[in-house]
Amino acid sequence: MKAAPEARTSNNFKKLEAQLRSAAGKAIADFGMIAEGDRVMVCLSGGKDSYTLLDVLLSLRRNAPVHFELIAVNLDQKQPGFPAHVLPEYLTRLSVPFHIIEQDTYAVVKRVIPEGKTMCGLCSRLRRGALYRYAAEHGITKIALGHHRDDLIETLFLNMFFGGRLKAMPPKLLSEDRRHIVIRPLAYAAERDIARYAAARDFPIIPCTLCGSQTHLQRAAVKVMLREWELQYPGRLESIFSSLQNVSASQLADPALFDFAGLEALRAMSAAAAADPAPPELIDL
Repeated sequence: MKAAPEARTSNNFKKLEAQLRSAAGKAIADFGMIAEGDRVMVCLSGGKDSYTLLDVLLSLRRNAPVHFELIAVNLDQKQPGFPAHVLPEYLTRLSVPFHIIEQDTYAVVKRVIPEGKTMCGLCSRLRRGALYRYAAEHGITKIALGHHRDDLIETLFLNMFFGGRLKAMPPKLLSEDRRHIVIRPLAYAAERDIARYAAARDFPIIPCTLCGSQTHLQRAAVKVMLREWELQYPGRLESIFSSLQNVSASQLADPALFDFAGLEALRAMSAAAAADPAPPELIDL
């Protein structure tokens, strides 16, 4: 159920808006996401997260210590029933520069992926390729995505459970070809706060009809698990996210990340230093 329009003028909404602005501003500062003269491409899908991202960046830009441009970009994947008029009309009302990329990735995914199999992996790769091409051809210096704190945590568990890797989703990323910087300004924002904000703002949400009905997705299962944890142990998600920012490489088991083989040499150096301490400094009386 959507919040009433007047909710946007309430104290609760103003507090929520300030909270999201503060979280995004802190993430931008902590990870050096946006610099003077940046041309930032906001990838707008039509979901609550990307709408909120655009709103927050527009708000932050007004008082930012640096000047940067924003351009909203949507990929029209030619999904059946996709309301192609929604985003252009919305962005025109906001007077936000925008571009719609038209590419029939839907037909490719449906042709390649067998019925009943997960479509998100291929869909994501095709979408990323189209957005990267646009960025390279139009002088984009930063690509902004709407992933939030819960997405980062879910990705951590997905990689642990199904990939055997201790890996999450970084707030700032250099693409594999080293041509693009991807930023996630909502990395510190909780999904529940974004959902409340989007409802109050009454965004014209466009559901993903391609893969939204795939209820067996692994990410959906992890989301349910985390939601149950949070209900049973309030604050657990904050604690998990905090662990991503407090990594002790020596307490894990990756020899490529920490020099376990060199511990003997370190012990020998410490023993030598203890056996032959440096002479005390002379005190000038």
